[in-house]
Amino acid sequence: MFEIQNLKYEEVLDIPQLSIGEGITVIVGASGSGKTTLLRLLNKSISPTAGSIQYKGTELSQLSSVKLRREVLMLSQQPAIFKGDLRHNLEIGFKFQQRPLPTEAEMLDMLERVHLNKALDTPVDRLSGGEKQRLAIGRVFLLKPEVYLLDEPSSALDDATEESVISLVVEQARKGGQSIVMVTHSKAVAAQFADEIIEFDAGRAQVRGATS
Repeated sequence: MFEIQNLKYEEVLDIPQLSIGEGITVIVGASGSGKTTLLRLLNKSISPTAGSIQYKGTELSQLSSVKLRREVLMLSQQPAIFKGDLRHNLEIGFKFQQRPLPTEAEMLDMLERVHLNKALDTPVDRLSGGEKQRLAIGRVFLLKPEVYLLDEPSSALDDATEESVISLVVEQARKGGQSIVMVTHSKAVAAQFADEIIEFDAGRAQVRGATS
């Protein structure tokens, strides 16, 4: 899926070679080791200082950023929440991509799946941090990209909700034949859900293994 060769980004990353295949890839490592930087590079949010990244055999530099981000969608650790209500936040990605809006039933179903049982006209300023995180996850999953880049998607959730939401994310991706590249601080999440684990240490990446 992604092939990386001689990749460097400023003084943050130095990866001679790395392959990221389909399925569930979990990236672990200390804070500041370059995990989030890699996700941003895969999404073309930033460009490499040197080296190359290919997506499905094509250099990212040759791909339209708009087209790439329809297929490879990133959810940051502090995702954007837009003023207004839940409906507006769930529809806005479709408006950006000039796609037909989801139905009310689809939106309510997704809210239920991420354990956010609120009315669509609920103002977002009434939501807690964890509820906003779940709203952002629901928005991403409604868009159904081919690849999800998730940066600490459960950072604002308690342990019980973390497991249920990550389980949902993985289940939905597997069911839809989609892939996930996920940064997490949680070794439990990595051990439970990863097909492959990549460990970062001071800007270098090493494939550590896969779950059984």
